[in-house]
Amino acid sequence: MIIEKFLARYPQLASSRDGIQSACELLMRTFTSGGRLYICGNGGSAADALHITGELVKSFVLKRTLDKSFSDHVTDNELLRNLQGAMPAFALVENTALATAFSNDCAAEFVYAQQVYAYARNGDCVWGISTSGNAKNVIHAIMAAKGRGAVTLSLTGSGGGELKKLCDICICVPETETYRVQELHLPVYHAVCMILEEHFWGSGDKL
Repeated sequence: MIIEKFLARYPQLASSRDGIQSACELLMRTFTSGGRLYICGNGGSAADALHITGELVKSFVLKRTLDKSFSDHVTDNELLRNLQGAMPAFALVENTALATAFSNDCAAEFVYAQQVYAYARNGDCVWGISTSGNAKNVIHAIMAAKGRGAVTLSLTGSGGGELKKLCDICICVPETETYRVQELHLPVYHAVCMILEEHFWGSGDKL
């Protein structure tokens, strides 16, 4: 089981086990039903949002086959050889032009919420990352997600802050100091990405 192997390497994260498993199950349902994932955070958490997106949109550990519905309609063998199976994940942190325009014209703390309003729909998932659990722009994104009927997930430090109260699932790691929280966030989301990849492209092993 991937979670058990992961916890053997990071025993300090034992208290996060249920949150990790619930998050994986939520994301499995999202992707299986055709939903998309939108991720946001600030500073190091913005970098984590990009990192997670990279692991989901291309192969991480396993070789990923293409959807048959796609490969049956493509005749270019070079294209087929070079593409990989993917999960539809988007980091809301990378549109600099939109972010600066909205921050200048409106209010910076709603820049993620604006994107969630534009993109997210029923069946999608919005994942907020905040070491404190109290980042205002991430909280507003989660509120907007609920207004759009999307499910919500967060990754935080100990206690979970406001995000734990708002989100359907919250993974809280047992640290409070920012850099220590971030040190534990990376193995958590690597485990999530590995479990999802195994579920969709692997042997179907249990969590």
